[in-house]
Amino acid sequence: MVAVDLPERTATRRPPARRGRRAAGRALPLVPAFGLLALFFVGPILWCVYASFTDIALTGAGASTPHLVGLRNYRQMFSDPTFTKSLWLTVVFLIGSAIIGQNIGGLILALLMNGRRRIVRTVVGIIVVGAWVLPELVAGFMWYAFLSDTGTLNAILHAVGLHGKSWLYSMPLASVTIANIWRGTAFSMLVYSAALSNVPDELLEAAAVDGASAFARLRHITLPLMRRAMLTNLMTITLQTLGVFTLIFVMTGGGPGTKSQTLPIYMYQEAFKFYHLGYGAALAIVLLAVGGLFSIVYLRGMRKEV
Repeated sequence: MVAVDLPERTATRRPPARRGRRAAGRALPLVPAFGLLALFFVGPILWCVYASFTDIALTGAGASTPHLVGLRNYRQMFSDPTFTKSLWLTVVFLIGSAIIGQNIGGLILALLMNGRRRIVRTVVGIIVVGAWVLPELVAGFMWYAFLSDTGTLNAILHAVGLHGKSWLYSMPLASVTIANIWRGTAFSMLVYSAALSNVPDELLEAAAVDGASAFARLRHITLPLMRRAMLTNLMTITLQTLGVFTLIFVMTGGGPGTKSQTLPIYMYQEAFKFYHLGYGAALAIVLLAVGGLFSIVYLRGMRKEV
């Protein structure tokens, strides 16, 4: 037999110019999205950073000719006991409303509805999601009417022979926390319901055959498989709760005094009630930093293997 040398196949490489045109063609449809992102997200953040180093105001000389003041707004902020209290109230409201209330409440509802009849899931879903889709202004007014001195709760208590109290005055932070849990638990329930549907039934059945209790199956199988969904949900509801303004403003206005004055309320009052836009912008940067710290913690948790 005669050996015939076959020509080697050479890989055809596209010229760099052609690869660049293809990459540009793929990125071209994203240009409007990046433009809108820069216009409505990056732009305001950069302006806020700049304003936090100035004495810009809504009225007066600071409105027409603002001046750079360096770190004065930040020094004033960290030496102000009102800011320290508002930051603490924000953290308490965040932990109680989002991390504990909405997160655990949504998980419990999702577990209770898992495997139930369709009509039960539909009815519970309509009730819970109905609270979520309400505008925040409407939800705030509803809870104000429910908890006010002459509201529904005190009327019910008086009807059964009990004494009511001024809930919004005596326990304002707890009142707005409960209202926000009521309104936002539906999102966590939907996230966890979707995550539960992805847990293999075979694993749960095998664990049950081996004698594992329901709690053991939940702890060692269900929750580890839902870990990424839980962290994603925690990050989302944390950022949502940090920005809650209308609900608190309608129910308590940050009062009585400063007992429910979270950072968004304090920032609004300084910027638009006392016209200190520069100081309000510095507060906004701190609020953004708090959300960023929580997001970093959640993102680092997602990177770890289950």
